Amino acid sequence: MKVGARNRIIGKVTQIKKGSLMSIVHVNVSGPSHMASVMTIESLKELGLKKGDQVEVVVKAVNVLLIKG
Repeated sequence: MKVGARNRIIGKVTQIKKGSLMSIVHVNVSGPSHMASVMTIESLKELGLKKGDQVEVVVKAVNVLLIKG
């Protein structure tokens, strides 16, 4: 997937909380830091994300995108 954002951080999925339409994916990144991304349940299924997966956190303005590594 080609994206224009330059701020990319590698992390590991630590938790996924699913709602009826949306989900929140928690990611540990370098240091004692963590980030989270909110996405639709459909996007979560398309990415096939699960706890323990390595992802690339892509940050652009107010958007936080995840790319499965």
